[in-house]
Amino acid sequence: MRPGPSRLARWLVAGACALTPLVSADVAQAAAPAPTSAGEGAGSRAAANPGACTWADWNAFKHNLLSADGRVIDASTPRQITVSEGQSYALFFALVANDRAAFDTILQWTENNLAQGDLTAHLPAWIWGRTDIDEKGAPVAASGASAASAAPASKGTWGVIDSNSASDADLWIAYTLLEAGRLWNERRYTALGTVMARNIVRSETATLPGLGRTVLPGPQGFKLDKDSWRLNPSYVPLQVMRRFALALPEASEWKALLDSSTKLVNDTAPHGFSPDWVVYSVKSGGKNGFGPDAPTHAESAYNAIRVYLWAGMLAFDDPLRAQTLATFSPLSAFVAAHGFPPERVDTQTGTPGPSEGNGGFSAAVAPYLSALGRTDLADAQVERSRTLAQKSPPGYYSSVLMLFGLGYLQGLYHFDAQGRVAPAWTARCPAPR
Repeated sequence: MRPGPSRLARWLVAGACALTPLVSADVAQAAAPAPTSAGEGAGSRAAANPGACTWADWNAFKHNLLSADGRVIDASTPRQITVSEGQSYALFFALVANDRAAFDTILQWTENNLAQGDLTAHLPAWIWGRTDIDEKGAPVAASGASAASAAPASKGTWGVIDSNSASDADLWIAYTLLEAGRLWNERRYTALGTVMARNIVRSETATLPGLGRTVLPGPQGFKLDKDSWRLNPSYVPLQVMRRFALALPEASEWKALLDSSTKLVNDTAPHGFSPDWVVYSVKSGGKNGFGPDAPTHAESAYNAIRVYLWAGMLAFDDPLRAQTLATFSPLSAFVAAHGFPPERVDTQTGTPGPSEGNGGFSAAVAPYLSALGRTDLADAQVERSRTLAQKSPPGYYSSVLMLFGLGYLQGLYHFDAQGRVAPAWTARCPAPR
C-alpha cells in the first residue's frame, strides 16, 4: 500500500477547478504558433476526454504552453524553442489525464518535426525553434548568405536547431508509449515504444569499465576522452528504468542499465545533494569512479532537482526506495530548517548557495518529503509552490515540475513496484484517500 495524499493535497483535489492556472494566458499570447511541417493539428486545446479525471493544471498547461498542433513552447526564449524533453513530459501528462486527443497531437508534432517524420528510424532532435536568430535574438545568416541578407526576424524561419538527441526525453517518450499501449490497449504505441527503446540502447548507451552498460545523455559529445564520460543523474528515473527491464525482450541489457542508473543516482551525492552533471573516469591502475564535473562546478541546480522528484515517486514497495530516499536526507533537513529548497548547492561540500529555489523546486521536492513521512514539510512546499505561482506565473520548466509533483500528491497517478504508471482514471477517478 502506498502512502495516501497529505491533508493539503486532498484539499487541492477537492478544489482543483478553482486553482490558479500554472501560467498566464499572456505567456502563450507572446508565443505565436510557428509554421511547422506537421501543420495545424486536431486541436490540442480541446477539453480532455469525457472519461478523464479533472486536472485543472493540465488544462492550464495546454492552454498556455501547448500550441494547437502539439508543440510545447518555451516563450521565455527569443527563439521560442521546443525541446524534446518538453514533448516527452507533455505526452506523459496527456496519458495521466486520459487525454488521447492531446497525446496523438503531441506525438505527431514530435515525430514530424523532431524525428524527420519517423520515430522508428530517428531519435528526436533535442531542440527546435527559430533558426534565423540566435539565442540572444540577433539575426543569423542563412547558409551561404551574409547576416545582412538573412531572412527578416519579423518573418522568422523555423526548424531543428541541434539534431543531437537527448536520452532523458527519449526514455520518457519510449516509456510513455509503452504505458499508453498497455493502458489504452493500442498496439501501435507499444510497437513504437519498443523500437525507440532499442534505438536508445544502440545510440545512447555505452559499456563503461567498472560501471557496465550506462545511459549517456546523448549520442554525441559526452565521451570526454578514451577514459572519461559526462553523465547526468536526473536522466535516469529508476522507476522508468525498472519498467524497461521488466517489459522488454532485451531485459538483460535494461537490467544492466537499471544497475548502473542506481549507482549513478546514489553514488554521486557525497553530501546528500545530487549534482547536475558528473564525470565517470577509468583510472589506470587505480579505482574507477565518479568525480565532479568541472564546467558546472559540481553544482546541484536545475537538472538535479528532478532526482529528488523521481526518488519521491518511487513505489512504496520498490526495492530501491529506502536506499534512494536515505541518500538525499540532507535535503529534507535543509527544507525543515529554512522552509524552502536551495536553488544551488556545491555538492562537493554540501554548502547551499544564498538563493531560494522557485515554486517548481518546491513542487519537485514535495513528493520526496511526503515519502519520508514529513507530510508537514510536503504540505508547506505545496502551499509555497501555489503561492509563488499566484504572484508570478511560472515558465515552462517550473510548470512541468509542478505538474509532476502536485499531480502526484493530488493522487492523479502513481508508479507501482514494476515501474508501471497507474493513473487515477484507470480506477474511474476515485476520491483521494
